[in-house]
Amino acid sequence: MEDNVPDDDIEVDLAPIMVQLAYVYQLLGQTQEAMEGYLDLLKKNPDDLPAIAMAANNLVSLRGPKDISDSLKKLDRFIEKGDNGRFQLAGELEYKLSAKQKEAIYLNRVLLLLHANRMDQVREYVTALQGMFPDSVMPMLLQATVYVRENKEVKAEEVLGQFAERFPDKSKALLLAKAQLAAAAGHALVAAESLAQIPDIQHMPGTVATIVALRERAGDVEGANAVFDAAIKWCSNAMTEDNKLNVIMTEAAAFKLKHGREEEAFHLFEELVKSHSSVDALAGLVTTAAHVDIDKAEAYEKQLKPLPGLNRIDVDSLEKTSGAKPSINGSHTEIIDTHEETKTKEKPKKKRKRKPRYPKGFDPANPGPPPDPERWLPRRERSSYRPKRKDKRVAHVRGSQGAVVREKHDAVAPESSRSGMDGADSSAGNSKANQPSTSKSSSQNAGPSKASKKKSRRK
Repeated sequence: MEDNVPDDDIEVDLAPIMVQLAYVYQLLGQTQEAMEGYLDLLKKNPDDLPAIAMAANNLVSLRGPKDISDSLKKLDRFIEKGDNGRFQLAGELEYKLSAKQKEAIYLNRVLLLLHANRMDQVREYVTALQGMFPDSVMPMLLQATVYVRENKEVKAEEVLGQFAERFPDKSKALLLAKAQLAAAAGHALVAAESLAQIPDIQHMPGTVATIVALRERAGDVEGANAVFDAAIKWCSNAMTEDNKLNVIMTEAAAFKLKHGREEEAFHLFEELVKSHSSVDALAGLVTTAAHVDIDKAEAYEKQLKPLPGLNRIDVDSLEKTSGAKPSINGSHTEIIDTHEETKTKEKPKKKRKRKPRYPKGFDPANPGPPPDPERWLPRRERSSYRPKRKDKRVAHVRGSQGAVVREKHDAVAPESSRSGMDGADSSAGNSKANQPSTSKSSSQNAGPSKASKKKSRRK
């Protein structure tokens, strides 16, 4: 290869092969290799728009609800609105991609918008997709999803049912979706009827069990019984595996016995014993025959193999016991009498006496005074606690801020009058109303004045 081919042309030629290789990895379940292949192609960004669109779409499907904003950006470049307001793919994608590829890009876009909870855009896309792909099932499923988001489950069930009637060949996915939606909403009969309308899976054991459970939940025991009868009849006439018929007949017999149809259950178990000689069927036949015909129950009971170890059991001693204790080897059960059980009880083990451990330097002979039992209590809760006494001589200040205490004011007034009397006799002409207070205050201040005169003389 000596041709001087540019690298860009080589990448353009290899782009479809890289997308197909990554898609094969995705189908094989090797998601890491597939994701690396898609990302590698998107990083190179070759001049091949269809290959880039397929790589981006498949990468979005691998990621799922993760990195919603980045996934929306990757798909936004491929979808645009035309002049007429309709959605269309960008550039050459509109005529180079197939209808299935176009639908996949639009559907992934709508699913991402659903995860992002952009319901206005979802409704716009769903309405447009129903016109763009009228024969497809996916737009109707998206329409039902929108109704479920709006809490309109009944409307969603009606839409799915109508579309299933219009396109019977594509009704399987719609009826399954309707059954799941109805079961989640609590509409058991609607879900059972939806499953019964799918002929491909109608008589399969799993479908039969689901329909019976739904009808039983709704209280339609007759309908559930009819489902069992129809399934047994279909499996008997069709060329099916014997194990499916065996499973359905066993479950049908148990269901009939549960709801009081012992005769029908007896006939089913009897057919199972004749066609399939299984121990479980024979045990069920004995149990059912005990309700219908005791003689037949005893006759069929003799066909059961005896269990090992039951020959040595005495019925009288069994009635006196409180229970059965399995033996060590597990081959048989050993009956223990209550009197022997009391005799053979194991004696309780004596606890080992241990010497007490003392702290370091402690003499147990001379332990000294015992510790204070109240040492862990708070000081206020101890019996020896005495609260501090408040000084009653301190005057309590009452009134507004800046008020003068009355006692201090009364004490200041006699001092000023006394000093006036010692300095001059002109203040002797006080009124009679002030005489008691001045005499009292002078007697209170006499002591301090004399003491101050003596100190001055000593000096």
